[in-house]
Amino acid sequence: MTAHKATKIEAYSQSDIGNVREDNQDAVWLCNPDDQYTEAFGHLYAIADGMGGYAHGGVASSLALSTFCETFYDAGNAAIPQKMKIGMQNANLSVYQAAQKISAGRMGTTLTAANLVGNTLHIAHIGDSRAYLIRKNKSRCLTNDHTRVGELVRMRLLSADKIRSHNQRSILNKCLGMNLFIQPDIFNVQVQTGDALIFCTDGVWSVIEDEEFGEIAATIHDPALLGKRILELALERDSDDNVSLITVFFHQLNHQKDDSAKNKHTMISRIFRQFSKKYRGKQCSFL
Repeated sequence: MTAHKATKIEAYSQSDIGNVREDNQDAVWLCNPDDQYTEAFGHLYAIADGMGGYAHGGVASSLALSTFCETFYDAGNAAIPQKMKIGMQNANLSVYQAAQKISAGRMGTTLTAANLVGNTLHIAHIGDSRAYLIRKNKSRCLTNDHTRVGELVRMRLLSADKIRSHNQRSILNKCLGMNLFIQPDIFNVQVQTGDALIFCTDGVWSVIEDEEFGEIAATIHDPALLGKRILELALERDSDDNVSLITVFFHQLNHQKDDSAKNKHTMISRIFRQFSKKYRGKQCSFL
């Protein structure tokens, strides 16, 4: 399947160390809309927030992203949910093994990834980074926080408006790298021309309310300007973490599919494996 040439999508990513942390443990992956991977496999975006002392969180997030994307592209024509599930599993194993190898102790990362083909957005998610859908100036969080506090909200023991101020907000129930077996959320949503997406780490959404994302997007119609404004606002409000996001605008979506991508799989997989080796273990920010 391919992203048809008539499709018009703009995206932007930014990651900042923030006002408090000494290093940046976030990582982002932003596909090139004009390259052969996007043509063959659709638009791929991912964001991760690592954890672990001595900069190991940065290793975890970058390694998870590169492993996930390599697995996704290498799986070729498998069903997208299956590719995303295997990508998550391989990313988890890579981070787990890396932690053992360098004696890093507890080293892990969140990971939220999305693949758009036609008008279907496939999402794989674990941890507490978030994906928001902006439609007609209204924002909706698509992901669940895999945290103690998030679980309390789903059990109706805590109201959602208490999440940001709760002292256990950042305690994760699920992430990559801490255990050999994981259960990520794998699901899809239908998107429309005119929609926008915002992927962000908790350093952003912890100081910006859900409805504010839609309100800000109502007045800014460029992904770069929107991303910069949101990060500026997070820093102005004294976020105590790294702040990272991806903003995506769907100017035109096309529902057509093209099976000719099957013939490109072997070549693309080989090139991507060579490409990913160069960046393995480094902070990912592919623009």
